[in-house]
Amino acid sequence: MEQEIREIIRRELPRLLTEDPELYNWVWTIVHEHSFSRAETESRFDKVLDEMRQSREEWMRRWEENERRWQENERRWKQQWEEDRRRWEENARLWRENEERWRENEARWKQQWEEDRRRWEENARLWRENEARWKQQWEEDRRRWEENARLWRENEARWKQQWEEDRRRWEENQQQIRALLEEVQRQGEELQRMGKEIQRQGEEVQRVDRRIDQTIGALGARWGMMSEETFRNALRGILEENFGVKVERVQYKDESGEVFGRPDQVELDVVIYDGQMLVCEIKSSASRADVYVFERKVRSYEKRVGRKADRAILISPMIEDTELARTLGIEVYTRAEDVRLAP
Repeated sequence: MEQEIREIIRRELPRLLTEDPELYNWVWTIVHEHSFSRAETESRFDKVLDEMRQSREEWMRRWEENERRWQENERRWKQQWEEDRRRWEENARLWRENEERWRENEARWKQQWEEDRRRWEENARLWRENEARWKQQWEEDRRRWEENARLWRENEARWKQQWEEDRRRWEENQQQIRALLEEVQRQGEELQRMGKEIQRQGEEVQRVDRRIDQTIGALGARWGMMSEETFRNALRGILEENFGVKVERVQYKDESGEVFGRPDQVELDVVIYDGQMLVCEIKSSASRADVYVFERKVRSYEKRVGRKADRAILISPMIEDTELARTLGIEVYTRAEDVRLAP
């Protein structure tokens, strides 16, 4: 109801104010009594104008932003449209090419299908023909198998009987063979025992012969009956034979004169055994001076090769001063067979 009254006032009031001066004055009085002053109105008007200006600036800013976005989107849409158009044209081209290939392949597929169908029908015909032959062959194989089974059963009885006879003979032969083997083993053990005894006696004879030869050799070398080099070669041969090592003869010029007090030729025997460096001196006889000279040879060779010798070994059946050699760190052996290469 109130809404209808408002609509009537809004529709009829302008006309009534124009036609009725009293009503106009009355409305003007009421409006002025309840309206704001000029200053307040102007202030409110300025405020409204300022808000409208700000609103308009904000609206313009948003409009420009939207315009910029629209242009950006329009550029992207154009770029995307161009890309889509290019792809569409490429896909259309591929579609036309594939359609042409499809038509070409369709003709080949139809031809291949006809060929495969003809082959399948031919194979089916051959299968039916072979099936009849297979059935006939199967019947023939079944008859032969039954005949072979009957013969197998007959032969199996004979084989069992023959096997029992062969097993009995084999057991008799095995008993005879075991008896012969036991006799052969007994004789072999006797021969082996005799061989070991002969070998032991031979080794003992060789050991005695070598000791005699070394002693005679040492004496001979000392008195001029055998050269020192011949004696040294004999003992080197014993080392290589007994221990499976290689004795290398090293010769070099001692320029500083460290060994003999003046530059001279130095000779040494060197053995490399299991990563160890063994420096050896083999002499028919060794005096105190020989021991000192050998010790200087070892130190000179260590400097030359840049490595310390693991062991220094002096082999001689005649050593004047063994204690001196041990004091200098030299191992002393009177026979080559007594040398222990392992520490």
